[in-house]
Amino acid sequence: ILLNMLRPARPQPAVAGPEELARARALIERSDSTLANAALAGDKRLLFSEAGDAFVMYQIARSSWIALGDPVGSKEGAEELVWRLREISDHHGGQTVFYQVGAERLALYVDLGLAALKIGEEARVPLAEFSLEGATRAELRQAHRRAQRDGASFEVVPAEGVEALMPALERISNAWLSAKSTGEKRFSIGAFSRAYLRQFPLALVRSGGAPTAFANLWTTGTKAELSVDLMRFDADAPRGCMDFLFIELMLWGREAGYRSFNLGMAPLSGLDAHPLAPAWHRVGNLIFRYGEHFYNFEGLRRYKAKFDPTWEPRYLVARGGIALPRVLVDVSVLIAGGVKELFTR
Repeated sequence: ILLNMLRPARPQPAVAGPEELARARALIERSDSTLANAALAGDKRLLFSEAGDAFVMYQIARSSWIALGDPVGSKEGAEELVWRLREISDHHGGQTVFYQVGAERLALYVDLGLAALKIGEEARVPLAEFSLEGATRAELRQAHRRAQRDGASFEVVPAEGVEALMPALERISNAWLSAKSTGEKRFSIGAFSRAYLRQFPLALVRSGGAPTAFANLWTTGTKAELSVDLMRFDADAPRGCMDFLFIELMLWGREAGYRSFNLGMAPLSGLDAHPLAPAWHRVGNLIFRYGEHFYNFEGLRRYKAKFDPTWEPRYLVARGGIALPRVLVDVSVLIAGGVKELFTR
């Protein structure tokens, strides 16, 4: 009790304001990672380096201070921010967590006294090599032609043209959520809101001239990669509609000069099943293969694999030991949007 009385009060829930988001946009434009765009979702806190040349996005769930991805910006600024976030969370009696980080900065996180836990693999398609030609692309070619025969057409709508489509997009989004019997996710995934969507270009599929599927585009000024965040389609969408959207978007990205298309992470993919592998790898591998009732982990990996991507590991870094299960719950609840929502498919 005395320890709790002496501990600084836990910060109240807060998110970045307009000025912070404007500062972040300038750094996002210079980033090679499209995940940096998640800072614009309006559901995170932002911490900037002293020089203003880097930021880290994070949110607090119970006692976990959870950052999404590696810090965005300069190497020096990123190193400063990793330590500062650790210092701030320690001051408030919390623990520092970095979710969905790459392998490049693992040594820095280890220096903080954190342990790395592989949580999956990210699929990235080299766009210079992407086409619908050849025997290995037969499945994609057939899906593309079938959607076209069923009346599908594709366009990329610039950000300034998205507002006029909002009524149709909201209708599609509501229909999708209803069909999936689910609610909006948070933190690592954007949620439908007009304020969020109007910030980005939009990939739009029409059927018979009417909007039937969409995805907002995450881009960066360096054109290192292109990706999507929110993806929705309604009951009138042609068969293979999402295949069609991805194919058209990759072809569009190739012509626009983007180097790769990021298909996102396949959770729990690539964990070692060997008896001598770490316990988490063995448990995660079992969930990946036999947890289909709750989440189609293996099916998601198979879907992304048909685009022939390269796979890159992604990690959660946090203190190990008995604190780790609580951290995993905190991250899951944060993304789900609440404890109740965590158990909604």
